[in-house]
Amino acid sequence: MVSRREFLGALSVPAASLAIGGSFALRPLGTAEAGDIPHDLPNRQGRGEDFWFECARAFTVDRSLVNLNNGGVSPSPQFVQAAMKRHLDFSNAAPPYTMWRVLEPQREAVRERFARRFGCDTEEIAFTRNASEGLQICQLGFDLRRGDEVLTTNQDYPRMLTTFKQRERREGIVLKQFSIPIPAEDDDHIVALFEQHITPKTKLILMCHVINITGQLLPVRKVVAMARAKGIPVIVDGAHALAHFDFRLSDLDCDYYATSLHKWLFAPHGTGSLYVRRDKIADLWPLMAASEEQEDDIRKFEEIGTHPAANTLAISEALTFHQGIGGERKEARLRFLRDYWARRLLTHDRVKLHTSLKPAFSCGIATVQIDGVDSSELNDWLWKEHRILTTAINHDEFQGVRISPSVYTMLPELDRFCDAMEHVVRHGLPTA
Repeated sequence: MVSRREFLGALSVPAASLAIGGSFALRPLGTAEAGDIPHDLPNRQGRGEDFWFECARAFTVDRSLVNLNNGGVSPSPQFVQAAMKRHLDFSNAAPPYTMWRVLEPQREAVRERFARRFGCDTEEIAFTRNASEGLQICQLGFDLRRGDEVLTTNQDYPRMLTTFKQRERREGIVLKQFSIPIPAEDDDHIVALFEQHITPKTKLILMCHVINITGQLLPVRKVVAMARAKGIPVIVDGAHALAHFDFRLSDLDCDYYATSLHKWLFAPHGTGSLYVRRDKIADLWPLMAASEEQEDDIRKFEEIGTHPAANTLAISEALTFHQGIGGERKEARLRFLRDYWARRLLTHDRVKLHTSLKPAFSCGIATVQIDGVDSSELNDWLWKEHRILTTAINHDEFQGVRISPSVYTMLPELDRFCDAMEHVVRHGLPTA
């Protein structure tokens, strides 16, 4: 965790290494309580609050509350919603024709555009309903025998752990988990931890690209390379990564990658994607049965029966919005927002951050704790008293509230959050 002393010590390094870098500085818009917190940190390729205000206007969010749980599910921009509704209306005109014959084939254009933007072959991308579906395709799609081991950390997403635990009960496989540092700031140490827990029985590895409970970035490419040399496939949980910070799937050199598109890409709710390297498709069983002729076709993972075309087609508008902002600029903004509230709160001795502030190890998500305050009670109080949405994190090794602003989040909203947190630091939570 990052302590106040460590944070203040970090302020002695050059500003360019503290933030994203670049020459543009945002105007300070903090409150009097912010004191000397550097709100005007550099924001590479940013255009100031006027630009982000225009981005915010694209959303139809409720401004009576402050939504700091965009890591769970994000709102979509209005014109993404409008596109999905337009497709739904057209679908309902005569579904066997309009949905199946007209709209469904248009998925291929979305597939091509998505693959082009995120750096893979068009024939390696399947559209799913969320990251969980894509991950379960992989988790259940490998043939495993009784006694075979699958390896992951103890910070992976609960639904994915539940999937392997069901295979434990049903098939007798063995789920092995291990701890990693909180936060982790040494990629080689993470790789070594994965490697040292591999045994002759290890047949599969699951790892997060971004850990959902802290926002920790893990070294996917390095772990994949280590495991590949040992002949062990790695499934990558990218639920919180794609369109959150700027990268391409080809940068990771992985074979299996699943993500949700209704988080950081701002696509319609119930959209996700699964990447499977082309030469790995044939050997991975789909979640729902597909014909033998589809054995090496990425579309076998989309065989789920009747489904709406509208959600998938509106991914195109979400891509347009993402590309309009720019991946690097969006990444810079999310880090700026994270630093805006985190650096202010870290001036208080009782505040601890379970997320690294170094760009290599995190982006827009961070988890914060106030010593002596129950995080679930704090989460509830923030909502009931201040209409601020956060996520309570209660792990065996730490607790806190997870904070995940988005591009529509305004600085006064983060001031509102910081004011509430500082009230608790000074006065504690009210007793019943």
